Amino acid sequence: MAGELTGDRPPAGARRLRSDRTFWAGLVVVAGLVVAGALLYDAAAVRAGRTARPWRAETADELARRHLDDPVVLIAAGAAVLLGLGCLVLALTAGQRRWLPLTRPGAVIDRAGVSALVTRWARRIDGVDSVKVRTGRGRTVVRIDGAAEPAAVERELRAELAQVPLAGEHRLDVRTRRGSR
Repeated sequence: MAGELTGDRPPAGARRLRSDRTFWAGLVVVAGLVVAGALLYDAAAVRAGRTARPWRAETADELARRHLDDPVVLIAAGAAVLLGLGCLVLALTAGQRRWLPLTRPGAVIDRAGVSALVTRWARRIDGVDSVKVRTGRGRTVVRIDGAAEPAAVERELRAELAQVPLAGEHRLDVRTRRGSR
């Protein structure tokens, strides 16, 4: 039993959330592409018979002269490790997916909070023995065990969830199973 919640279109001010780190991730990607492109161009030019760019020749000479215990090499290696760890932390930490935008610009609600609200509302309905709720970015799936009338449960939950001013389309799927566990 699936259906659409009220409000077919998001309000003008509501939009998908973007993480604060989006700018920095884009900056790292652009810098990486520029460096990789320059290295690839120079390597292709050397393969084609041209001489290496002066910066590449100087870098190769410097690397040939310096030992691994040289402070410049150690500092460069440490900086590369810190940059790599920073990128790894940014890649593994949670972004904004757990938040759902509300109709008021800048306002959000946690998906776990929506699940808790729907669970509490469903447990108040007569004939509901157990409830399991999972809220995604675009829909909330409610699994109910009990003797409650499925259409009545869906109507009740739809009316309650309509009070949460979610921006955009958000489906509510109510699945019921007769009897208790």
